[in-house]
Order: sequence, then C-alpha cells, then structure tokens
Amino acid sequence: MVSPRDWPEPVVRVQSLSESGKLVIPNRYIKPPPDRPFLDSSPSDINIPVIDLAGLTSDDLTLRESTLKQISVACREWGFFQVINHGVKPELVDGAREIWREFFHEPMEVKQQYANSPTTYEGYGSRLGLQKGAILDWSDYYFLHYLPPSLKDHSRWPGQPSSLREIIEEYSKEIVRLGRVLLEVFSVDLGLEHDHLQKAFGGEDIGACLRVNFYPKCPQPDLTLGLSSHSDPGGITFLLPDENVSGLQVRRGDQWVTVKPAPHAIIANIGDQIQVISNAIYKSVEHRVIVNPDKERVSLAYFYNPKSDLLIHPAPELVTEDTPALYPSMTFDEYRLFIRTRGPQGKSQNIIIFLSNIFNQSREIHMIYIEGGSNENDYRRGERRNESRPLIPVCRKSIFCRRSAAVCPTYVITCDSYMNSHMILYTPCYI
Repeated sequence: MVSPRDWPEPVVRVQSLSESGKLVIPNRYIKPPPDRPFLDSSPSDINIPVIDLAGLTSDDLTLRESTLKQISVACREWGFFQVINHGVKPELVDGAREIWREFFHEPMEVKQQYANSPTTYEGYGSRLGLQKGAILDWSDYYFLHYLPPSLKDHSRWPGQPSSLREIIEEYSKEIVRLGRVLLEVFSVDLGLEHDHLQKAFGGEDIGACLRVNFYPKCPQPDLTLGLSSHSDPGGITFLLPDENVSGLQVRRGDQWVTVKPAPHAIIANIGDQIQVISNAIYKSVEHRVIVNPDKERVSLAYFYNPKSDLLIHPAPELVTEDTPALYPSMTFDEYRLFIRTRGPQGKSQNIIIFLSNIFNQSREIHMIYIEGGSNENDYRRGERRNESRPLIPVCRKSIFCRRSAAVCPTYVITCDSYMNSHMILYTPCYI
C-alpha cells in the first residue's frame, strides 16, 4: 500500500470556517445521527484514574506497590490514566501548550508554508484519511517527527514563534524519557523481562512523533466532532490537554466519559501495538473529542511508537493453549498506513486484523459472519443460537467472508458493547 502524494479534495482550514462568523457548519462536517455527541450526557462523577508517579521512586515499599497496582488496573480496565509528578516541569508543560496556541494564531500565510500532504502527514493539516467525500472532523493540526533522528527535520517545524523549536525539543526529550519509564513498568506488570517492551519497540531506535490539535470554536457542536472515535495505532500516547476546556471523551462500557484534566497532568493511553504485544491484557480503548461553541482548544498528542519496520506480535510468554495469539505479526508501518488511509473508524480496524488472523490459523473456515458496531447505537440484542451460547450483539450491517472449502461451520465474531477487540470471540455455529 503506497500513500498518494495529494489529498483527494482541496483542503479547507477549519479555523477559517470558525472565524467566518457563519452559524451553520458545512455538511461535510455533520456526523450521522448515531455518531453525534450528547453534550450533557457524560457522567459528571466519573473520571479516568489519576496516578502520582512519585510513588514509583518512593522508599516506601507499600507506596511503590500501590502505584504499580494503580497503573496495572488502569491499563487493564481503562486503557487511560493521568499522571502527575511525572518529572516534566510545570513551566515546560504550560509553555509547550501555549507556544502552539500562538502558532495557530499566526497569519494563514505563515501556517500555509508548512501545509502537509498524505505522503508523510508532516506539517500543517486539516484532514485525516483519504476517502473522497468523507465526513470530516472539526479540527486543524500540526504533525512532526522527533525520532528516529533520520526523520527529524527542524525545517519542517514552525519557525514562528521563534522559541517554538527550542521548547518542543526540550518537551520531546522529556516525553521520550517518560515513555521508557512506563514501558518498563508495563513489562514488569505483564510478567515479562523489565526491558521486554522497550526491546520489542526497537530498543533505543524507537519512533516518536507529535500531533498538535487545534479545535476552533464551533457554532453547532452537537452535530460534529473535533476528532472521530478511534483507538491510537501506536504504542503509548502522551496527551497534554487544554486545562481550561474539556473535550477528550473515553469510552467506558456504553458511556462516553469526559476527561477532567488535573493541573499539569499528562494523560497516558495504551495504543494498539501494546494491546497486540500484551495479547489484549492491556486495552487500547476508543476515544473521541467534542468541540465547544464558545472556546477554542489546544492539545498535544505525543506518540511513543515501535520502530516502523519491526514485526509486532503477541509476546510468546503471554501465548498459551488457553490464551492463543489474537493477532498476526505486522510491522507498525503497515498498520499505520492502513489506519491513515481509512481515517478514524472506531475499533473496526482491529476487527479486520483479527479476522485475518483467524483465516491464517484455520483451514476449516467456509464463512465468517461479523457482528458488532462502532458505537452503542449499532447494537440490539440478538436471539440465542442455542442454549449454550449467550446473547450476541447484532450490527445493522454484517460482513460475510468466504473461503473456498467444503461446507464447514460458520464462525460468528462477537464483541462487547464498546468494540474492544480484546473481547472478540469467535464460535463455530451454523446459520
């Protein structure tokens, strides 16, 4: 699969649409009714875990063990957590966010000098995915590479404001340090050698890249999203949120939980590659971004990723007869290109990859019947196939995949209500 050199349609800057003063957003940004946010429906008393990382280096053994346990539970049950006392200076946290806010308020001709293309995505952009006529998100962004050094090109980093490159260089070093710390914690918690995940990512030769999100004010926030529902394709994402404007929502069961940022906290979330290596012990969870009618929002998403050409697969130590490998081997480059081409589409990409693994492992499959949906509105209760099988969710659309063979059982792939691929089950049955 090769990236095209140009976007399928002329690029429109969302900030320009917002500043036009029009009270109606273009149809290209209006989501289908099932995907639209219910702005007042998020439970106010629920938040993702907040974890004090100072406990990791405490002399108090009980406190260290408690901190490790909190991280373990967060990775297994939430896929998201906020970290405080993470070692990044508060003034650097604030400075990194605000210097990018300044950039997005530079004149358009300054920003346009860094306009990006689908080839690398690096630079100033306003869309994800390459499907012509796709419904777009209400956001602009800036994407840049930090690691490996061969990809870092300061000339592709904005030259204005003048201090931006220096600040982001310092911030990047701190995020890479934090990534190494958490990979070691994750490895130990999973029962692996302490450096297993770092080695699986390429040792020192890892990937690190930054996507800065700018969500302009939106006159009709109930009709669109700043970023559509998705899970992150990489390893760990470190999100520096806008402390003054909430927007990130994390799927929790059948609810969307609006994250309430703690002061100077950095949000960490598990990406698809760690879900794969952990064989779905850790969860890469769907999330999305809502927009605000009165306030703009800026956030920095730093992606700590495996080396692009390494094969990623479940750790052998985590694969047994009772817990077989759920995913095929695939390089991060192959996976990322697949995601970039399709754009944000919930957890459906994991379904497709999981499906390919079933085909690779079985010679007896004649048909596979996929049931499930990308959000809670896609589900209704199904009927029992027989007394031994539970009720299964049924999507409005189903996909059939045939393979030349004698008449064999049909496999039904089912998933839990929020489409986490770790919950996918496949059961032979006849329909």
